[in-house]
Amino acid sequence: MSNTDNPHGKPWGGRFSEGTDALVEAFSESVSFDRRLYAQDIAGSKAHARMLGRAGVLSDTEVTAIVEGLDVIQQEIEGGHFNWSTRLEDVHMNIEACLTDRIGEAGKKLHTGRSRNDQVATDVRLYLREAIDVLDGELKKLQQALVDLAEREVDSVMPGFTHLQVAQPVSFGHHMLAWFEMTVRDRARLADVRKRVNVLPLGAAALAGTTYPIDRVFVAEQLGFDGVTENSLDSVSDRDFAIEFTAAASLIMMHLSRWSEELILWASSQFGFVNLPDRFCTGSSIMPQKKNPDVPELVRGKTGRVYGDLTALLTLMKGQPLAYNRDNQEDKEPLFDAIDTVLASVSLFAAMIPHIEVKREACRKAAAQGFSTATDLADYLVRKGVPFRDAHAVVGRSVQFAMQQGRDLAELELSELQQFSDVIAEDVFEVLTLEGSLAARNHIGGTAPEQVRAAAARARSRIT
Repeated sequence: MSNTDNPHGKPWGGRFSEGTDALVEAFSESVSFDRRLYAQDIAGSKAHARMLGRAGVLSDTEVTAIVEGLDVIQQEIEGGHFNWSTRLEDVHMNIEACLTDRIGEAGKKLHTGRSRNDQVATDVRLYLREAIDVLDGELKKLQQALVDLAEREVDSVMPGFTHLQVAQPVSFGHHMLAWFEMTVRDRARLADVRKRVNVLPLGAAALAGTTYPIDRVFVAEQLGFDGVTENSLDSVSDRDFAIEFTAAASLIMMHLSRWSEELILWASSQFGFVNLPDRFCTGSSIMPQKKNPDVPELVRGKTGRVYGDLTALLTLMKGQPLAYNRDNQEDKEPLFDAIDTVLASVSLFAAMIPHIEVKREACRKAAAQGFSTATDLADYLVRKGVPFRDAHAVVGRSVQFAMQQGRDLAELELSELQQFSDVIAEDVFEVLTLEGSLAARNHIGGTAPEQVRAAAARARSRIT
């Protein structure tokens, strides 16, 4: 009996005495979203067919018919000519039914030795592996953009903040390299996730393996997997890899959201540190003067969406007994959404960062406010032999006096500073300048321009 001869129109319908209720059919179909797995499903089926041929389960003629038939179906899908049917539930049954209609009995034999349980687990791993590689490539572009911007702005001075209060002056380039370090960890996490994604579950069948003489290692080699899973029960029910990816994606989005918050602030008239490219902004429907930083705002907003995807997957898996359960159909939409969202967000940042205009004078003016060199004065006093806690108190009184005068520390007269400590001399003004403050932090990881240039060079060599 072919799929079309089945009275219920289902490949599994032989055991049933009545057709699926229309509400159930609409509720349980997944082809509306899992059809994006078509290329991976076809690749897995071709490798499975070749393995069955090597095992003597299929003849060479049948293998050829299956492989060629699947190639034609893939061409039709990519050409927009394939007829997807919700009646056939999912991407797997749609492709298999079409293949059987095209090539007959050989198509019916393709599913020998496998189940949709291990088939879908394989498809999702193949899809996610490719998505990780694409995302890693976009993160690499983002890293290159950050290093370029860092090198361009090594000597640009901006205020460094803690508690969003001016703390100490830093190089704008140094700030960009802080963002770069986050991407290094992001890429390392993705590489680690990929190792656990890249293991083949096909061969587990429904849950217990198969009685056919399959060669799982051959299939793994055909599909570029590093190896095969060790336990059939775990193979069909494991979705740790999807959760791990979504957790890594959540961290990437958290980083992008932090950067977005800074860019939104920096682009405001109150800060005025940067100008974002017009093509990454929008205007107001009522206020003609507005230029809104929509890309950073949307990325900041979409971060919560990816967090939700992670929570959905964790919640999906928390109550499932071994082995496969239909609940796992619900893994794809949050995983696909996380992939789509993080990839779009990273790509936009990689495209936007190179065209950010740094308003250097505004940054410098802001760095000169808020007594950002106060710590330098304390360090100066310590070098003169004053205990740090005493130096801290001296500087605190100096800042209070300067605030009352409406001036910065560097604007005070030497005699005014000396009223708080007699060890202060003319050379104090060398450390109270913004450039002096930056230059003094001349060690690995510090914000001295010399160190920032070296750090940018090292960063560029780390981009692989």
